[in-house]
Amino acid sequence: MRIILKFDKNPYNLMRQLGYHPEGKDKKTGEWIFVRRLEISNYPRFHVYLKTEDKKIIINLHLDQKKPTYKGAPAHSAEYSSEIVKKEAERIKTQRGL
Repeated sequence: MRIILKFDKNPYNLMRQLGYHPEGKDKKTGEWIFVRRLEISNYPRFHVYLKTEDKKIIINLHLDQKKPTYKGAPAHSAEYSSEIVKKEAERIKTQRGL
């Protein structure tokens, strides 16, 4: 799910305030990667790719249900528009002004 927010503060700090932890940058796109776990274990978790353009934050959000099955394979069980993803997107939109 794609979320576009007008925001002129530090997006790194915003994501941390929303409970996301940085995992670095995507080597191909340069986008920041953040995750927010739903349980004590690593999965399921919300997974975000974030970039900025002209005082806008563009967030690509999805829910990883489990880690990739095969080493080196990027494929995994992910949800992009389920009800839980929609609720998380709404939470991000309403709490961004923390």
